[in-house]
Amino acid sequence: MKKRFSSYIDQLQDRISSALEEIDGAARFQIDNWERPGGGGGQSRILENGGVFEKGGVNVSKVYGQLPEPMKAYLKVEQGDFFACGISLVIHPNSPLVPTVHANFRYFELYDNNKEVVDQWFGGGIDLTPYYLFDEDVVHFHQQCKSVCDAHDPAFYQTFKDKCDRYFWNTHRNEARGVGGLFFDYCRASDERSIEQWFDFVTAAGDAFLDCYTPIVNKRKDLPFGPEQRNWQELRRGRYVEFNLIHDKGTLFGLKTQGRIESILMSLPPAVQWKYNVSPAPDSEEERLVRVLQKPINWIKQ
Repeated sequence: MKKRFSSYIDQLQDRISSALEEIDGAARFQIDNWERPGGGGGQSRILENGGVFEKGGVNVSKVYGQLPEPMKAYLKVEQGDFFACGISLVIHPNSPLVPTVHANFRYFELYDNNKEVVDQWFGGGIDLTPYYLFDEDVVHFHQQCKSVCDAHDPAFYQTFKDKCDRYFWNTHRNEARGVGGLFFDYCRASDERSIEQWFDFVTAAGDAFLDCYTPIVNKRKDLPFGPEQRNWQELRRGRYVEFNLIHDKGTLFGLKTQGRIESILMSLPPAVQWKYNVSPAPDSEEERLVRVLQKPINWIKQ
């Protein structure tokens, strides 16, 4: 399974980075291969200052070795020998009318002293963070997510949507980071579903990323915008940063376990603002976004 998923994320990284370069038209991903001192490594692909995307990262990691004690406590496991691989991406567009997107798909194995697998699971998800709301774009995004889920289990979409809404919640602001998507973790083999079936679901979700996001980018990337809208985008990016540095488990764990800083913090946008006590104008598009983020919405009628 680790060979199959490792090969899959390499192929997905190629597909996504090629498609995003084609859309951008100006910049290309710079490739940074790195090694982890405890075992394994990865490849970070970073695009900056493009025609469409201000910053984007499409990163693959494959690491193994002995779990540090903080990671054992975090995962609530006793075994220390592990393998983990995954693809993680965050795309920050230039235009405030194009949303930021994040996705992550990962696989984990634990071994006993005889190198036998004693536990294995998948995790991941995909979510959208707009700065201006185009309802039809959010519906499209969720419909693509639902189509993937429905092909595997009709209960998946609502279950993983609700988990996404709960996870990407800026508790200190009492608002969502964005308009959600899917979030799933600890997807293990059970009486109901084999690990191979989880592989099929997670890879289908990864395959759907471009269909979820690129139609929205192509529809909105050439729309005109002004400095006030760009200013709002940078203010809202501040909330994105707050979530990633205060609440996101992956970021916090990576920082606490001496992970590779450049890869961990690639999710942060390049231009951000924090201003004191900012409130959008009444009945503005900016206020509408804030209202929507105060309570999760079912974007698709069931």
